[in-house]
Amino acid sequence: MHDRYRDHGLLLMRVGMGAMFMFHGWPKLSGGVATWTKLGGAMKYVGVSFGPPELWGFLGAFSEFGGGLLLALGVLFRPSCAALVATMTVAAAMHLGKGDSFGAASHAIEAGLVFLALALIGPGRFALGGRVAPR
Repeated sequence: MHDRYRDHGLLLMRVGMGAMFMFHGWPKLSGGVATWTKLGGAMKYVGVSFGPPELWGFLGAFSEFGGGLLLALGVLFRPSCAALVATMTVAAAMHLGKGDSFGAASHAIEAGLVFLALALIGPGRFALGGRVAPR
C-alpha cells in the first residue's frame, strides 16, 4: 500500500528534472563553439587535459539538454542518468576548483545525487523506454 503513488512520483521527478535540465542546457547547446569551448574548459578540474575543449563542452551541453529530454520520456533512462551524473560531477568540481563556495557547487551536487538515485531506482512504470510494468 505504501507504494501506491511511487510511479506517479517517479514520473513527476523525471518530467520535472528533465524539463529543468532541458531549459538549463538549451542555451549552452545553442550557444555554439565559443560557449562549448568555455564549458569544456571545466574538464581540467577533473584532471582531463586531452581532447578539444569544444568537444567536451558540446557533450556537456548535449548531456543537459538531450539527457533531460530522455530522462523526462524515460527512454535510455540509465545511460542518460549516467551522463547527467558525469556532467554534474564536472560542474561541482569546477565550482569547488575555482574556489567558489560550497553553496555555488550545491546545485550540481544535489542534481547529481538525484540523477544517481534515479538511476538506481529506475524510471517507473510510466516510462516510454520499456515495457509498461504490471502493478
